[in-house]
Amino acid sequence: MAPLNVLSFGASRNIGYFSAVCLLEKGATVTFLLRSPSAFDGDATIQQYIRSGHARLVKGDASNEADTQRAWTEAGVVDAVIFSVGTIPTFSVTKGFIQTPANLVTQCFLNVLCIIPEYTDAPQPKIIVISSTGLTPFAHKSLPVLLKPLYGVAWDSKADGAVAEDILGGGWTRRKGLPAAGSLRRMLVVRPALLTDGKCVADEVEAKGKDKLPYRVSGQELGG
Repeated sequence: MAPLNVLSFGASRNIGYFSAVCLLEKGATVTFLLRSPSAFDGDATIQQYIRSGHARLVKGDASNEADTQRAWTEAGVVDAVIFSVGTIPTFSVTKGFIQTPANLVTQCFLNVLCIIPEYTDAPQPKIIVISSTGLTPFAHKSLPVLLKPLYGVAWDSKADGAVAEDILGGGWTRRKGLPAAGSLRRMLVVRPALLTDGKCVADEVEAKGKDKLPYRVSGQELGG
């Protein structure tokens, strides 16, 4: 089986980063779209793959459609896309946690979807999206019991999980290039709950024939 060719958005840190490193270790080629490629200047792990040609850095912003298109072009024929774009919210005493701009992730994801190339001699790329659970009334009901109070404070599951034009933009369903409903048959959406920042121990636990304890899943484990 030929090594994978992967295009990664939002992989400068956290889950996207750990998944990229895991893929690189297995021989894949990963193209990163980064607002600041210098983020990896002091990263010895990524630098070794840059030197070998397996890690390729493209300077750009996923919220810019032209930059997103350039990343696809640089990557070539892609086997898989990993989308883990996010931002660190600020906190306001009166407004709670605030993400600026509020529609950052949505607009970046729409850019990715609207420029998926149609390969004549290769299958549609697999698309793996890292989202979050508990943001809709239905998803909130399925949250682990100990996390429900936290999610109730951080998000309004009735408002934050609803489709809104101020987030998606007016006429978004008519946007050029938007895939037809049901046409993306190779997409996986991962919706983790609250994660720890500890090291990955899932492989060690599995090797011992044990199950990992609940409420102790780390970002590294999800990325790997």
